[in-house]
Order: sequence, then structure tokens, then C-alpha cells
Amino acid sequence: MNISQSSIQALQQQRLLLQLEYETEKEAYRRQTETVGIGRKVKRGDAWWPLRVGKSYYNSLNQLAVEVFRTTDTDIEHNFEFGRPVAFFTIVSTSASAAVAQPVIRYFRFTGTVSYVDGDRMVITVADNAPLIDLQGAENVGLQLSFDETSYRLMTEALDRAIRGKGRLGYLRDLFNSRQKPETLTFQPMHFPYLNPSQEQAVNEVLRAKDVAVVHGPPGTGKTTTLVEAIRETLMRESQVLVCAQSNMAVDWISEKLVDRGINVLRIGNPTRVNDKMLSFTYERRFEAHPDYPQLWALRKAIRELRSHRRRGDEKYHQRLESLKSRATELEIRINNDLFGEARVIASTLVGSANRLLDGQKFATLFIDEAAQALEAACWIPLRRVSRVVLAGDHCQLPPTVKSIAALKAGLGKTLMERISEMHPEAVTLLRLQYRMNDAIMRFSSDYFYDSHVESAPEVRFRGILDLDTPMEWIDTAEFADKPDSEDNAEKQDSQPLSFREEFVGESYGRINKAEARLTLDVLQHYFERISKQRLLDERIDVGIISPYRAQVQYLRRLLMGREFFKPFRRHISVNTVDGFQGQERDVIVISLVRSNAEGQIGFLRDLRRMNVAITRARMKVIILGDRHTLTRHPFYRQLWQYIQALHSGG
Repeated sequence: MNISQSSIQALQQQRLLLQLEYETEKEAYRRQTETVGIGRKVKRGDAWWPLRVGKSYYNSLNQLAVEVFRTTDTDIEHNFEFGRPVAFFTIVSTSASAAVAQPVIRYFRFTGTVSYVDGDRMVITVADNAPLIDLQGAENVGLQLSFDETSYRLMTEALDRAIRGKGRLGYLRDLFNSRQKPETLTFQPMHFPYLNPSQEQAVNEVLRAKDVAVVHGPPGTGKTTTLVEAIRETLMRESQVLVCAQSNMAVDWISEKLVDRGINVLRIGNPTRVNDKMLSFTYERRFEAHPDYPQLWALRKAIRELRSHRRRGDEKYHQRLESLKSRATELEIRINNDLFGEARVIASTLVGSANRLLDGQKFATLFIDEAAQALEAACWIPLRRVSRVVLAGDHCQLPPTVKSIAALKAGLGKTLMERISEMHPEAVTLLRLQYRMNDAIMRFSSDYFYDSHVESAPEVRFRGILDLDTPMEWIDTAEFADKPDSEDNAEKQDSQPLSFREEFVGESYGRINKAEARLTLDVLQHYFERISKQRLLDERIDVGIISPYRAQVQYLRRLLMGREFFKPFRRHISVNTVDGFQGQERDVIVISLVRSNAEGQIGFLRDLRRMNVAITRARMKVIILGDRHTLTRHPFYRQLWQYIQALHSGG
């Protein structure tokens, strides 16, 4: 079998697995829509209800938009962001009699797409003919995330294109699936005084690559700094590059860093954080700010008025309409040419790179940030537009989300970055010097995940908060299991032993360990008391409380809000899942592992990459809470426990 045939077969396999994932997720969405109450969806951040519906208007891109406002549960972190499909619903009663009334969800017969979210205000774009008057006149209106057909369609089309691919696309497809050597240029290495040796090597390898380069950035090693430098140097040789990432947040992050370096970025799509700095480089804002925009807006308004006041037998209607439309199109093309002509970097999500605005556009180089979190199929969406690709990320941190266990086992979770790293180790540069963590925190991660190749920069090696403090602790909850809970005793005046066993709450909602959550806050309070309130506030010491389980995160948030002690520090404490902390760092990280059972079942804690992310968010201190007997049956957690014990004994 030749290289082309085997690479085509590999992509056909991807296509089958993607179809399996699509069906799994669609079925899960259907089941959830039928069985999960709206209250649960609101708590999970997948719905807003009840809503206040605001004004509707045409935005600068000539899309019909409607504003909605969240009126309750404003403390819940939601999952709405630019580009996600949504469905409107209303809850009605089936009977006039309150005694037999059953609330029923009725969906409106149109869907929408999130344009942007700003706090508790969201803007949704809908089809021109959507009956918004029905929505604005209804009571008990809500909004929920809808199943995302578009992303799957775009990924499938991208795989089909790559399977049929000729020319450059076909060449890259065969290269990524074979041992054939990627082509490189030869030149003397360039020197960048503000980069360390491995960062400098990475930038040089990017500039030398004719086909592909991979920048492997473990936690704290300055991957973004390196990538920004590589993009700047590439722009010395090319007029424009395409920069993509899996999530809107990752696109925002790299875009912001590029703008800070004085690079003209055009962001396709809206940012997750709506502020003037972020909005100023979005396509929509730039479009509105163009000197020709007022004229275009007037033409579009005239077109809408002409359509709404059309009279029967008006022979000149079509003629006038066509004339207005052609002038509007001409202006739109002129504005687009200006915006794309000025921009040095076009930035979007991988799926967003299919936007019609990029139709016909070609780029020499594509940069994919956080490439280890993207399904391979998503990477093929922008790959059709380019000659070469640079992937940056870390496949020892968070993987792509795959819902189908069968598809995951068959290899859907294996990313393009992983595949290329295995096939072409010569194309990979590992960043080796980290600037975030105390060395004792980094050492375990470096030894376990990076073959001991990652070192700590001298300035962070011994960073800490308290003198003679051990940078890592593991508090074994089993030691507390037979002790009464002091907080509960104050209320109940009994001394029942406290159970540190996990509980399961609600289908597809997750696990919770209430006693461990209370102990987590007790331990943090004790640590705060050792540091002192004044120092915590003066030095703005920040804390991340992480749990892999969403139910535990929400329970911890509620407990935190109810504890008077933490009131002065709330702005400096964030509680979230591992995924919610990706790319972030804190002075202190506290991890509640939740799992505690006689069988030693640890579920998705077996995905050790999540634990790597959780531990390496910390600059100075990591405190882990978990049942040692349950967790250390797994060799990773046994090794982690032994490592921490050795730290405490000075080993």
C-alpha cells in the first residue's frame, strides 16, 4: 500500500469515528432535552431562564439580532460563547387548574447563534424571517444551548476535502501520516536575546520549516511568548498569517498578546471577554468603524424599507432593489478588501476559519495554538488555506473532549499534534525552562510527563509563601473519616462520625463529597491564618480551588459564599473544574479529588493529563485532598503520594 492510500485510510477512519461521536452527542442531547429539567440545565450553565427579552435590531454585519438578559442565577458560570447555537423556549401550563397543571416546555420554531455575551446580557443573531414578535410577547421565556450540527458538518467536509486532496493539501495529508521527512530550509540560527535557548531554538525551527513545526510547551515554559515571537518573525517574511485555536478564549489570548506587540490583528468572531481592548480588533467593530460604513448602513436600510413597502404592480420595484443591492455589495467588498488588506494576522477558532469572509483567501503559514486540545478533523478546516502549519500546545495537558467511549478507544482523541510528534520527532521542539512554579511542584510533573527534561528558572526555583513550608501536601481524608464534623456539631449537637464517601447526584451531573468539601475550606482557612489576613490582602495572594467534578465545584462555591471568614478574600479565590483553569496560574492551588469508595474506582481521574494541569497551576503551594486508599491503587497517585511524603521527610 502506498503512502497516499494509507493516509486516506487513516482519514476515512477519522471520519467514521467522528460520525460515531456525532451520533453519541446528538443522542445524549436528545435524552437530556427530554429528561433533564430546566432547573438542572440552568445550574449546569447550559440554559438561562427566565429571561428578559430586549430590543431587536440589525447589526453591522446585516444580521437580525435580539438582546436577552439573565434575571436569576447570575452567580452561575455559563457555557454560552460566540458561535454556539441556541434554542428559545417558553414554559407553559397544560391546565387552567393549578392542582393538575403540568409545566411543559414549548420550543420556538426558530434557532439562533450567540453573537456575544457580556455579563448577564447576550446578543443572539437569528434568521431574517424569525418571528421575534412572538418571542417578545411571550412570558416565561428561556434560552438553552442547542446541539451543534454546524461544527460536525464543517469537520466532516474538511476530512472529505483532505481525503480527495491534491496538490499541497494532499502532500500535507500524506506527510502527516507517514515517516517521509518534512522539508526544511537551511540557515544559520538567529539570536533573540529576550528568549531562552529552547525558545530561541523553537523560533528558528519554525522559520526553517517548509511543511510543519511543533512547539511543545509544558506548563509555565512561555509557549505563548515563543509563539508570538515566531509569528512576528514570520511576518518579516510573509505579508499575512492565519492564527487559529480550538476555543474562543485561546484565540483571544494569543490575539491580545499580538496586539500588545503592535501587530494588526483582525479577529473573526467575538471575544469571550467583552471589553474595549478585545473588541477593538474584531471584524465587526472594524467594519462599523470604516468610513464607508454609514453609506452602506443607509443602503441596507433603504433595501429593508423598499421590501416592506412593496406595492402590487410596481414595475420598477425589482430594478430599484437590484440597483440598491449591487451598490451595497460593492461597498461591502471595498470595506472587506480594506480590512483584510491592513491586517497582518487573521485570527479565528478552527471552526470559525470556515467563515465565508475567508472564502478564496490563501496564506503561506497557519499557526494553531492549543493544538493538543483540538480534534484532528477540526485542524483540517483551516489547513486547506495554507502551505505549511505550525502547531503549539502540550499533549500532556487537557485533551480534546470526546463523548463516545467507543470513538475514544478507537483513536478519535488522538490529535494531529500527537500524530505529527510521533511520526516526525525531528519537527518537535520542547520548551525546557519553566518560569511559574517552585521546583518541587514542577519536579514531579517533569519526571512523570516530560522525561525529566523540564527545569525551573533560578528565579522561581525556591519561591514560596511561608518559611520552611513544604510546597506540596496531600491530606488523606480517610484519617478524618471517623472524626465528628465540628461545623455540623455546632448545629446538631451530636457527634456522628463524618462520612467522607463520595455521592452521586443526578444522571450526567456528577459526583460530590460534601465532607471533603468542608474539610477543603477548613484546610484553606487554617493556611490563611498561618499567612495572616494583612499579608494576604497586601500581597494579593491568589488561590484556585480545583475539583475535577462540576457538582463538587458548585457545592464548594456555595460553602465559600456562606463562610464569613473568607469574605475579605473572595475576590482572590476562584473555584472551578480543571478545564476552567487551563492556561491559568495561582499562588496557591487546593485540589479536592472527591473519589472515595471501597472498590478503588476513580473514573475519569484516570486521565492523568487532567491532574498534570491541576498541579501545575500553582506557583508556590499545592494542597491535595483525597482518600489515599481509593486513589493510590492507581500507580500514578501512588507515585504522587510517595513523592509528597518524601518532600515532607526531606528526601
